[in-house]
Amino acid sequence: EREREREREREMSQKAAAEMLARGLSSLAKYAAVLGIGGSAVAASLYNVDGGERAVIFDRFRGVLPVASDEGTHFLVPWVQTAHIMDVKIRPRLIPSATGTKDLQMVEIVLRVLTRPDMNMLQTIFRNLGLDYDERVLPSITNEVLKAV
Repeated sequence: EREREREREREMSQKAAAEMLARGLSSLAKYAAVLGIGGSAVAASLYNVDGGERAVIFDRFRGVLPVASDEGTHFLVPWVQTAHIMDVKIRPRLIPSATGTKDLQMVEIVLRVLTRPDMNMLQTIFRNLGLDYDERVLPSITNEVLKAV
């Protein structure tokens, strides 16, 4: 009879331990879910701007914001604002052009152009031309310059 009582006590203590473990794991899962959601919200609201770059912020309600972000880590409102990183370092580009001479012969000329955007006009450049502004502007300008040469 004593053995049966001891077995019952062991079963009761095992059940109590299992219930306590279940409660502990349940509360751990709740805190982990809250921590995960909070962590992802913080990660979505941060962005980095490296050296030689600037960030133009597009807001869904106000459009392109008037000030570009400098280097560093910055905050934005997730799903409302998006950061578009623009390279502001001097970049070389080789632009080939086939042009005609006065005696009507075709000559292939390659022009090397060093370009960088104006820091004060980044918002206007982004609004009117987009991130690939150099692909849109440089070929037409350099073709006109090379034809004049």
